[in-house]
Amino acid sequence: MKITICDDSIEDLMRNERLLLAYKENNPYIKYEIDKYTDSGKLKKEIENNILSDIYYLDMVMPGISGIDIAKLIRKKSSNAVIIFITYSEDYAMEAYGVHAARYLIKPYNDKTFFESVEFALSSSDMKKEPLYLVKTKDGLVSVPFSKIEYIENISRSLYVHLIEGVLLKSILIRNKFENEVEELLNNINFIQTHKSFIINMEHVNQLKKENIIMENGDYIPISKKKISEVKRRYLLYITDRYR
Repeated sequence: MKITICDDSIEDLMRNERLLLAYKENNPYIKYEIDKYTDSGKLKKEIENNILSDIYYLDMVMPGISGIDIAKLIRKKSSNAVIIFITYSEDYAMEAYGVHAARYLIKPYNDKTFFESVEFALSSSDMKKEPLYLVKTKDGLVSVPFSKIEYIENISRSLYVHLIEGVLLKSILIRNKFENEVEELLNNINFIQTHKSFIINMEHVNQLKKENIIMENGDYIPISKKKISEVKRRYLLYITDRYR
């Protein structure tokens, strides 16, 4: 995935790049590259040569070629690209509507507003096909693709989200029951609760044993006695369907 920023203000351009990098750092499993332009003419040439991005942050008013002109050109090339306008004025809102802009940010905007626009752009982009699980950490919300989760453990009313490649996320204290906090995962065919404090992603199971499950990372996950039959049945169905 590629995100392009075009703004004739170097200060604004660098700030938006910094915010995009911060968002990516807080959401390590969302991957994107960032392209930057202070000259809208150069960006125009790239688009004319069919070098396109998935998401565009465009300054509305720029010398020479405006953000609206760039957006119109983008729309000729792609109906799927997400366009977000950045401007000091609300006067161009109707023009933004005409090119199906996803957001219209009025300068000066705060970090939270920008991060919300990134989240919306990602959710609107065709590139984001996989559902995301939101983990509330002390540093803010972290979006994790379902497929990156190996298992989740409930310890002292905090969720310990174990991700592939050895990454561990710890949530803030949860107020609801564990099952309620992970309900959207349990509604996904890949996930099953093996114990009152564990849910696993069957995609990352290495071996099913009588009283526990060995995950790809080598961790042993317990299976409670009352769930042994269900876990075995669900896993066998999952394996059968996967390799059919």
